[in-house]
Formats: sequence, structure tokens, C-alpha cells
Amino acid sequence: MCGSFQPASEMSEDQATDFGYQRVAWDEKARRVRGVFDSVAGRYDLMNDLMSGGAHRLWKRFTLALTGLRPGQAALDVAGGTGDLAAGLARQVGTRGRVVLSDINAAMLERGRDRLTDCGVVGNVEYVQADAQCLPFRSETFDCVTIGFGLRNVTDKSAALASMFRVLRPGGQLLVLEFSRPVLPGLKPLYDAYSFGILPKLGKWVAHDEPSYRYLAESIRMHPPQEKLLEMMRAAALEGCRYHNLSGGIVAVHRGYKY
Repeated sequence: MCGSFQPASEMSEDQATDFGYQRVAWDEKARRVRGVFDSVAGRYDLMNDLMSGGAHRLWKRFTLALTGLRPGQAALDVAGGTGDLAAGLARQVGTRGRVVLSDINAAMLERGRDRLTDCGVVGNVEYVQADAQCLPFRSETFDCVTIGFGLRNVTDKSAALASMFRVLRPGGQLLVLEFSRPVLPGLKPLYDAYSFGILPKLGKWVAHDEPSYRYLAESIRMHPPQEKLLEMMRAAALEGCRYHNLSGGIVAVHRGYKY
């Protein structure tokens, strides 16, 4: 997005977007999100384990179980960060397959490459710094596209969904793993108390960055809930769309196909 910066108070609604609970210019959000992940990259994996009690590993395992990938196929992990999903995709497609781990943030991408290399995941994984809103790949390239805990940080989510749809091959599947809205009775107040009371303090003590983890809690609340995201996927021309609530709806996996 190009254009001069305007204070949020002077921007029309179609020029502004959310950064947590703040309203900022579209191009300003990308800069701020990049700052968040530059700050947390070094402690990202540790914080994921602490924040979720290790549950993020189960959520990712569930997502990988839905891919339907076979040896020799191609997969793309968008906003792949430190590579948890990409590592699983690489095992699924095997040595004859191809996995691309992409992320807009160079620090996260570098950490993902180093981590996968250290784990021996090499030879069938490529690393590309890319914006989810305009992926630099040919149309109909991948049999499966995943994005795990990244869509809520994208400025134009509809553009990202359309871009991921474009690079899918016919018959391919998009899987969106993301925080969502609790549906289990009584869970929401407990989740809110944790998100705004404990999570920022964890960020302060462990990652030395309380504001970034306050943004995390706020960004989750601003992300489209389950049914709204389902509508957005259908609007992006994905078919057979549905979702699976995990951990009482704290997380959901949305899936859709390109026919």
C-alpha cells in the first residue's frame, strides 16, 4: 500500500485498519506488526509453549492431520514463522516433494530456517520472504496452503485469502489455524482474565516485551470470529468451507478447497 501517512483522527474509515484496539493507517499496521515480530523472534517458541501450556503443538498436529498431502506434492506455509507447520509438511511430502516456508518478517524467517536446519529438515524446504497479500508464486502451484496464527496480523485479510486461493492447484486445500472466539460456556471470562492479566506479564518477564503481548491479546479480539471468517473464505471463491473448534473455540481451524 502506498500513500502519505495521515493521523488516525484524519483518516476515513476505508483508509484505516486495526492494530490491536488502535486504528492506524493501512501501511502503518504492516510496519508495527513487523516491529512486534522483530522484537519477539528470539523468544517466540519459548513464549508459545508458556502461553499455551504446550497446547499449540496439539493444535498444529491437528491441522497437519487435515492436509491430505501425499509424497511428491507441494505445500506452502504462509506466515510460517519458526517453521512448526513447515516441518510437518516436509515430512508429509517427503524427499520428492516441495515445501515453501514464507514469512514477511526477515527475523522470523531466519529463525525458522535455522531451526529446521538444526532439526535436519533440509533438502525439500525453501524459504521465501513474502507478503501474504500478494504471494510471489505462479498460480496453481501448491497442493496445500497453510497459515498458522498469521492471518490476524495481515492488513487486508480478503486479499491474503484471494492470494492463497490463486496459488492453490485445483483440488488443493487451504488451512487457516487461528485464535478465535470461545464457545464453551463460562470460558470467555476466564480467557479474558488470562489474556489481559497474565499474558502481558509473561511477555514482560520472559520476552522483555509487554506491549507486544498486549497487542497479541487485542489482535485476537479484533480477528473475525468463526462464522465471519467462513464467509470471507467463501467470498474468496473457496468451496466446501468449514471449521473445527479446538480448546473450546479459543482456536479454530478453517478449511476450504479450490475446485
